[in-house]
Amino acid sequence: MNIATLLLGIFTFVELNCENLFDCDHDSLKDDTEWTAEGMRHWTKKRYWKKVNNIGREIIACGEDGEGWALPDMAVLTEVENDSVLRDLTKRSLLRNAHYEYLMTESPDLRGIDVAILYSPMSFCTLRWYPIRVEPRQGMRPTRDILYASGIVGSGDTLHVFAVHAPSRFGGEKETRPYRMAVAERLCQAVDSIRSINHEAQIIVAGDFNDTHSDPALLYCYEHGLQNIAYKARGRHGAEGTYKYQGDWSSIDNILGSETLAQKVMQYFVADKPYLLEEDKNYGGVKPRRTFYGYTYDGDGYSDHLPLVLKLRF
Repeated sequence: MNIATLLLGIFTFVELNCENLFDCDHDSLKDDTEWTAEGMRHWTKKRYWKKVNNIGREIIACGEDGEGWALPDMAVLTEVENDSVLRDLTKRSLLRNAHYEYLMTESPDLRGIDVAILYSPMSFCTLRWYPIRVEPRQGMRPTRDILYASGIVGSGDTLHVFAVHAPSRFGGEKETRPYRMAVAERLCQAVDSIRSINHEAQIIVAGDFNDTHSDPALLYCYEHGLQNIAYKARGRHGAEGTYKYQGDWSSIDNILGSETLAQKVMQYFVADKPYLLEEDKNYGGVKPRRTFYGYTYDGDGYSDHLPLVLKLRF
């Protein structure tokens, strides 16, 4: 990626919910017909490629920290549909010259959305990876798998990465809380298994938890040796979190780390570039510029979430 950055041992990590990054093709096994040209969103190839390139531009922009710029070394992406979308993003979009590789799940989520890890082979040499299935509780719909990967970073250290997209709060926070707890418990089982072998393991967990740092699912993770290392992240252009709902900013996107990983944190921030924002006419200030407002399309939109950026020194 950037040789000078590699020599300095700086590792730039991004977490981003891409807001429904679907292709235009119907998967007969999934409920995705609205994301076709004939569907309610009129999701054409033109609109799809606009979205793909916008996400590519957004990831590139995350490499700027006010002092310089270098392509991010790794990104955890949520709300991405399938392998073809990630192939287009890495091989055919504005990101094509970055030479990213990717790993992703093929989850039982009814809509077909998954999680992925984007990485530079120069910064992260993959050792192993696999999806972790979350068994649904009573009343819970099938949800996204947790994606696990381990690899060697430039310093020679092993980094363990988990990508998470927990169930939403649709239906009520209290009513859906057990579903997010199911994800947290399955995640911590996997984390505990790593720590049982190496208590000093460097572990990073990132994604859309649909919970903030003080909610039960996150508190459960803290009990298992993880620290929320970026929940205080803010932007430079008005963002007070990664997500805004009815005028309130929050950070339902989280990056957790083991104690050894947390000690390597240099910097964290919300990447709120001006073109990722728009005026919040109802509540004041700014808000993320998303692709759809209901069924109204904004071709210049990116996502309803902003990227969370973390810089580590290995």
